[in-house]
Amino acid sequence: MLGLSKGEVLLSPWTSQWEKVFLREKERIQTVLGHYAAEVHHIGSTAVKNLSAKPIIDIAVEVTAFDHGTITAPILEELGYSYKGTNILPDRHYFSKGEPRTHQIHMYQTGSRYLLEQLHFRDCLRKNDKVRIEYEKLKQRLAVQHKRNKHRYAGEKTEFVRNLLICCNETT
Repeated sequence: MLGLSKGEVLLSPWTSQWEKVFLREKERIQTVLGHYAAEVHHIGSTAVKNLSAKPIIDIAVEVTAFDHGTITAPILEELGYSYKGTNILPDRHYFSKGEPRTHQIHMYQTGSRYLLEQLHFRDCLRKNDKVRIEYEKLKQRLAVQHKRNKHRYAGEKTEFVRNLLICCNETT
């Protein structure tokens, strides 16, 4: 049900199990991080009902100070996460769990532009079936084209994501 080998692109049909797995992990994260975790969000395609996704649970953890990422790394390692630092993706601490990878944490400071974009994109897909279906078709095509190159797969979704964020901003 969950897990994807490093560098691989494989989409799985949406399942309600993803939400259940997220909620269990959210509780574990909040318990160990305590006051460091201002909020824990389910992000990415597994957070959107009826959207195929790479079978990895993406989690956004909000912290009130960016340096809390380094402070909490040893705590999250006790839950099986590997701290990858801040150079993987912009404006966040990144953690992964499992091999094959089953979970990812993107830790943002509250108010981060990247966090707000993640939440906004997720919410746009949740509210608009037409856009969700269009995004799924794009993802399926790219998953076939870039089966072993997750960077190309992700990069070629960028224009769609940017356009959707612009469009959603104009309607909200």
